Amino acid sequence: SNLALAFSVLLVIVLLYRFTTGFIKSISILIGLIAGTAGAALIGKVDFTEVANAGWVQMIHPFYFGTPVFEITPILTMSLVLIVSLVESTGVYFALGDLTDRRLTEKDLAKGYRAEGIAVLLGGVFNAFPYTAYSQNVGLVQLTGVKKNSVIALAGAFLIMLGLFPKAAALTTIIPKPVLGGAMVAMFGMVIAYGIKMLSRVDFGKQENLLIVACSIGLGLGVTVVPQMFQN
Repeated sequence: SNLALAFSVLLVIVLLYRFTTGFIKSISILIGLIAGTAGAALIGKVDFTEVANAGWVQMIHPFYFGTPVFEITPILTMSLVLIVSLVESTGVYFALGDLTDRRLTEKDLAKGYRAEGIAVLLGGVFNAFPYTAYSQNVGLVQLTGVKKNSVIALAGAFLIMLGLFPKAAALTTIIPKPVLGGAMVAMFGMVIAYGIKMLSRVDFGKQENLLIVACSIGLGLGVTVVPQMFQN
């Protein structure tokens, strides 16, 4: 049933993207998620308890989970995570630059890193997640064709407003994992596909470039094959 749900969501997204145009095509992933959640509800895989228990309106309390504590071990650990995040973000910036026909400079990259740092700081204050330039957004931009800054800003404003309504937040948590998985196949698949497109421009006649790719793939697959490598 989980596989059926996931593939059904993926099929809805692919069919909408292939056979529709305009607005419907742009929101094909959203429609796929809604259709998948509705289908999951029909077979009893959706629990509305969280939505029922959530309040209607609630103001955000800064440092709700406690004031910051600074300890050397987590600081060093998160610094390593930050380096990985910077590498990922750099790739995302270049992919988005390519999508929007904009050649990025070092100043553009610095602005991106700075914006992420401010976002992480604000996220910590307002009890949200640490932020980074999530790579699935590259797939979303590619699939929807929406590339305007004004749309991104408006979406951010919507998210801030929704943060004041716990029921809206709870509604997003009821989406079953198989439904999310089906949508993620399309979104992350586009990220991989675009990465391959970018790599196609690299001169693989140079051994240094081959070595970079070899090390990246080797380390990435190594952690996947042996996930207990970093358990301690």
